[in-house]
Amino acid sequence: MARDLDGVVVVALEQAVAAPLATARLADAGARVIKIERPEGDFSRGYDRLVHGESAYFVWINRGKESICLDLRQPTDMAVLHRMIAKADIFVQNLAPGAADRLGVGAAAMRAAHPALIYVSISGYGEDGPYRDAKAYDMLIQGESGLLSINGTPEGAARVGISVCDIAAGETAYAAILQSLIARGRTGQGRLVEVSLFHTMADWMNVPYLQAAYGGVAPGRLGMRHPSIAPYAAFACADGREVLLAVQSDREWVALATHALGRPELGQDPRYATNVARVAHRAEVEALIAPVLAALDREGAMRLLQAAGIACGRISDLDDLQAHPQARHVTVDSPSGPVRMMGRGVRFGDGGIGTGPVPAKDQHGAALRREFS
Repeated sequence: MARDLDGVVVVALEQAVAAPLATARLADAGARVIKIERPEGDFSRGYDRLVHGESAYFVWINRGKESICLDLRQPTDMAVLHRMIAKADIFVQNLAPGAADRLGVGAAAMRAAHPALIYVSISGYGEDGPYRDAKAYDMLIQGESGLLSINGTPEGAARVGISVCDIAAGETAYAAILQSLIARGRTGQGRLVEVSLFHTMADWMNVPYLQAAYGGVAPGRLGMRHPSIAPYAAFACADGREVLLAVQSDREWVALATHALGRPELGQDPRYATNVARVAHRAEVEALIAPVLAALDREGAMRLLQAAGIACGRISDLDDLQAHPQARHVTVDSPSGPVRMMGRGVRFGDGGIGTGPVPAKDQHGAALRREFS
């Protein structure tokens, strides 16, 4: 079955996470993605060896691509890259700022030579500004963007446990590429698209930024808690596991007090009857809830809260996620065998997402050199 981006050719001079994630989304949609790797391969191939010998990151975000290794210090390999770009609809690169220009494949030169080309540059801090040349690994961006100032516990900051800045930038680039394809369909002209990890995460930080800038209230590190809502926290259960609950309206507080805590009078108690009051008395509110849930195992606590109509959830470990009844899985071929992984967050009624195989390093090199000779 034809997919949405069938016929779209993407050349990706990419490594690590952000750019490969963006192009993986394009590949899932049917685009032909030619991944340019350095002679030793994308270094994310070596992040771990946990997926029966393959890197978990590489397997996740490189399916459906063709791989060719080019040594761009060699004129013959640079010529191959130029011929590929000449036939591409989209060129994605996440080299250090200025590196593409030094190689002769910078945005100005490529856009001048190929006016219909959508040229996508992904970097840490953008193509200009005083931080342009700074290294920009995910944890560093979590710190510079202010994310670590609100993530963690009162005792200290905690890195978000996935590469959230890289992932956010990759998804932002994917959305920008799709927008640019629509624009090109109307005008026939390509464009330059610049995405940076820092600016993407700064955008995501707008709610705490606005709270601090206009309200004078900077959210602190509250662990599982919410700075503006109570109760909104994790509670320990008798089996050592935890449940999460969130009460976002005064009506829900009445339901929790009546049907879960067995103390309907708390619903009208002025210390707890409104969300503002509950936030002011957060420790007292949590102390009312904790012993009730601590007497139950996790599933018993979930049943109690669900019966009361309270929003709740489990703190799942990865075994729980693997077996989660709501999870969707896809199976992807890799050089060392099939890999079953979590499916995409979007699903189309007509099955518009594909799952091509993960390429071995330079797997398509010989064929691509012949094609673009």
